[in-house]
Amino acid sequence: MPSCSRATAPALAIAIATAAASTPAIADGFAVERLRLAPPGAGWIALDSLDMRGGLGGAVALSGGYARAPLRVDGTPVVANQAFADVAASVTWDRFRAHLGLTSPLRVSGRSTGVGAARIEAPDVSLGRHPDTLSDARVGASARLLGGPAGGFRLGASAELRVPSGDRVDYVTDGTYRGVILSSFAGDHGALTYAGQLGVHLRPLDVPSIPGGPRGSELLFGLAVGARLPFGPTAIVVGPEVFGETALRSAFGAQSTGVEGLLSLRVEGTAEDGPQLRARVGVGAGLDPRFGAPEWRMVFGVELFGRTGHRSAKP
Repeated sequence: MPSCSRATAPALAIAIATAAASTPAIADGFAVERLRLAPPGAGWIALDSLDMRGGLGGAVALSGGYARAPLRVDGTPVVANQAFADVAASVTWDRFRAHLGLTSPLRVSGRSTGVGAARIEAPDVSLGRHPDTLSDARVGASARLLGGPAGGFRLGASAELRVPSGDRVDYVTDGTYRGVILSSFAGDHGALTYAGQLGVHLRPLDVPSIPGGPRGSELLFGLAVGARLPFGPTAIVVGPEVFGETALRSAFGAQSTGVEGLLSLRVEGTAEDGPQLRARVGVGAGLDPRFGAPEWRMVFGVELFGRTGHRSAKP
């Protein structure tokens, strides 16, 4: 009996080792969402108009959105559906703004696949069955450095910290702290309004096992141009917003750059003082639908903004 046990022990160890070797490794997820919502009061969906003015003021915004197939791996939509709700608030004084934003995933789902020895599991987040109540929170500050709130050219800077929350397997977080540093510009010339940005996304995570995954820190860019059409106490602003990112380690590489565009429309109050409403909607698609840029996207939101103790901001 002991000799039999001695004979079977190596065979059992070999069988366990073989089974372990044949079991595919599970690749960790990451924060797929590439849309960075502008702070409340910034006007555009993704860009900043830098028109802070007056005394103490601020804004509260409620937004939602849906992205179709923001992550495909070898043609398989690992993340096929991504819906979110977002609540954010900001406080402004003169040419300065501080903001806080919280995003809740409503639905994140897709199809699992494999790449080599790695098994890439699709997320399965829903409010009823498997909630992931909060993805990375964001807190930031911005300032207008040059120009007046309604001038032809404004220059600003901002910084934002992403605080990790949620599960990586749900593709809503990197599980690490992230930072965004931006240089922004904006202006108004009659009915023409525009905004742009250039900055860096400080992203420590590098996931080479997942095609389309992050490749460390990224260069961020964006541009928006629109027409402002006055209608009594309100104005309609309509125009495209184009934004994207590329990995700094392999700048402008075909597999590391994502670009998408939104045709955005907003209706907003134009009074200088007191509370005003702003409603906005954007519909668009990935112009280069890779690296997190979806096949198509819809974003909508409503915002209450205003200021007290108005005084003209110095240019």
